[in-house]
Amino acid sequence: MADNTQTEKEFILANPEREISLLGAQDQFVSLLEEGLNVTVNPFGTTIKVAGEPFQVEKTITILQKMDKLVEEGIQLNSADVVSAMKMADRGTLDYFLDLYTETLIKDAKGRPVRVKNYGQRQYIDAIKHNDVTFGVGPAGTGKTYLAVVMAIAALKRGDVEKIILTRPAVEAGESLGFLPGDLKDKVDPYLRPIYDALYAILGAEHTNRLMERGVIEIAPLAYMRGRTLDGAFVILDEAQNTTNAQMKMFLTRLGFGSKMIVNGDVTQIDLPRNAKSGLIQATKILKGVNHIEFVEFSADDVVRHPVVAAIINAYEKLENN
Repeated sequence: MADNTQTEKEFILANPEREISLLGAQDQFVSLLEEGLNVTVNPFGTTIKVAGEPFQVEKTITILQKMDKLVEEGIQLNSADVVSAMKMADRGTLDYFLDLYTETLIKDAKGRPVRVKNYGQRQYIDAIKHNDVTFGVGPAGTGKTYLAVVMAIAALKRGDVEKIILTRPAVEAGESLGFLPGDLKDKVDPYLRPIYDALYAILGAEHTNRLMERGVIEIAPLAYMRGRTLDGAFVILDEAQNTTNAQMKMFLTRLGFGSKMIVNGDVTQIDLPRNAKSGLIQATKILKGVNHIEFVEFSADDVVRHPVVAAIINAYEKLENN
């Protein structure tokens, strides 16, 4: 028989001025905690009452304590932070939650610090720092593209590299490139939108466009990489699941001295023609264990978008596994 014992505990705010920072504007974090942990959270002035199953109530109180500690240190929380805390609590890794905030990777265009949001992202950043080639494999929404661009810009600012090259295969995802207006760049630009979005978020549109005009940042379809050797560059290949085996080999062998490569993709979203094999799948099989190459695998638990996105990914995975 299920244990339906209900309990109520109180979390007392040491500083009433921290309430909005802790619970979000219009208590938006409260609804996240209630839905994610199946508890009821009632704020009364400096007291936050949490009711539900004892284990879930304890978990919620611990999460509030960790979040309050961050707020006390002047860190501005958002919904993604709350979702990360809940996921870490479910995994039993909440003790490491505060560690995620010890390092600022870079400041974005609005001056806000960019930090890792979960343990999966922390592993990914560590892999990029310590390897020449890093593969980030996993579902959309895990921050692979954004963090890769963050690390590229940080390396450029430090003077570790002279240029950033961002590329992806121009593969049609059910749409036809040929019918789009303009030249090849015009046709491919919409496919590179996530990369532009990440650059604009970190550098601002004006600064990004200036660096692109000077050739310091280059965004190009994968076909443009053939025959080049990329020295002193930070190179990111996005949507790598849509490369063929030959394209992946071509890309990886462009690696030059003083360069870093990041290869990102999601093997559940392959848009290649049916008879073509994904270069990303082959690479994960043949390059594991090769020195200076590391693979980081993300799961739905690492998704830092709206909590429903993780649930959608899990539902599709379940269908495919069945």
